[in-house]
Amino acid sequence: MAIRTCLNLGRPQIAPVTLTKSPSRNCKFSVQSCSLSSNQSHKQLVVEVKEKLGRDYHSLPVGKNGRDDEEMILWFLKDRKFSVDEAVSKLTKAIKWREEFKVSELSEESVKSMADTGKAYVHDSLDVYGKPVLIVAASKHLPAVHDPVEDEKLCVFLIEKALRKLAAGKEQILGIIDLRGFSTRNADLKFLTFLFDVFYYYYPKRLGQVLFVEAPFIFKPIWQAAKPLLRSYTSLVRFCSVETVRKEYFTEETLPANFREETL
Repeated sequence: MAIRTCLNLGRPQIAPVTLTKSPSRNCKFSVQSCSLSSNQSHKQLVVEVKEKLGRDYHSLPVGKNGRDDEEMILWFLKDRKFSVDEAVSKLTKAIKWREEFKVSELSEESVKSMADTGKAYVHDSLDVYGKPVLIVAASKHLPAVHDPVEDEKLCVFLIEKALRKLAAGKEQILGIIDLRGFSTRNADLKFLTFLFDVFYYYYPKRLGQVLFVEAPFIFKPIWQAAKPLLRSYTSLVRFCSVETVRKEYFTEETLPANFREETL
């Protein structure tokens, strides 16, 4: 009867519903508990990986970048979405590679002859996002002249050097490949594949972005041939101009010398 009467007046009367908010401190506590639980779970997985490596691959070296390096183990777990078996598999290959490549023996002196060509270097300043910057001058890369093994050593040494510049809370570096003056004599699909393979297998998720600067038309077929070999890393590539580098990645004070207006 009441509802019928209300309908006659225009709309039914509905009793207001009062919503009660949970105390904010309970929400914060819940998030904090979840975070603590997640961190605890990750620590347990790190221990599990470390024990498995020690048991099944006891011949692998220990210490920094070795089978008991918890920071390195956690990084590979993150890369493998916290799958213990996948992390162990990828870590084993990475640690073996570091040992065979003698990464720990690379130094400024051992790569000096190739570094002196000016083909690649780690920039003194970080970009505006706080990333260390690895710069490659493609026009100075001469595969017909330079020893490919020495090229690879310089590449790995510079990656290691860039990673040592990471500030607290930062995890990735920026790669800039300057393609001004690039010609067929600089083309080196094998080295480009090596570069991205190194990041994929041995330094996973350390490369935040790669800028291909002022790519000439002649670079297009090389890029098309390289794309299938680079897998998901192609999504990190951005083709851009020198102007973009200047305006979006550096301040006037931190801009690399070869990207300043007077050198263009």
